[in-house]
Amino acid sequence: MQKRIERLDAQQGYDLWAKTYDQTPNLVVAMDGRHTVKLLAPRAGEMILDAGCGTGRNLAPLLRAGSYAIGLDFSRGMLAIAARNHPDVPLAVADLHRPLPFRSASFDAVLCGLIGEHLNDLNVVSREFHRVLKPGGRLIFSAYHPAMAEAGKEANFELSGIEYRLGAVAHSVKAYEDSILSAGFCGLSRHEFSGDLQLVDLVPAAVKYLDFPVLLVIEASRQ
Repeated sequence: MQKRIERLDAQQGYDLWAKTYDQTPNLVVAMDGRHTVKLLAPRAGEMILDAGCGTGRNLAPLLRAGSYAIGLDFSRGMLAIAARNHPDVPLAVADLHRPLPFRSASFDAVLCGLIGEHLNDLNVVSREFHRVLKPGGRLIFSAYHPAMAEAGKEANFELSGIEYRLGAVAHSVKAYEDSILSAGFCGLSRHEFSGDLQLVDLVPAAVKYLDFPVLLVIEASRQ
């Protein structure tokens, strides 16, 4: 019997997925967990914005480092899980395509993890990240590697026998970099991570992505 497939927009999808998201094996999330916060290197006393925080998977390491964190997401369902996991962290519903609800130069760092394929206007998002960062503040932006989208990979999950697919906007590596640079960031560096045996140990289905680009992480800073 052929599996039933339905398409949802990203916000609806994450609201529906929220309760099982953290239990769903996801090779890109696993790879992101290994590398992205390590590249951010949060420090005690820093104010860090987790833009697109989802269920709050990155909030715990920020708090362990002694940083102060604020989380934003467009999914109320995902934020409900984040609030349960981290009741003392300020959280807010926000659309990253609109002006962020913060004063300029409010944050020491912005972490934006794995939402690139759901962004339609990268330039608006990058400009707002630049605006809310303090001079010298840093941006860590991770995304499903564009090679994954080219191979047909998109956010998806199963619930009650139905596979839900959330789509993916096909941005190139250059498009991500150009949007960040055009917003005024400097010191850009790019990291590309491919599937490896450690990833397969965590997510066995990742075996078909051995040596295939899985994760893109871009670092940049505000002058």
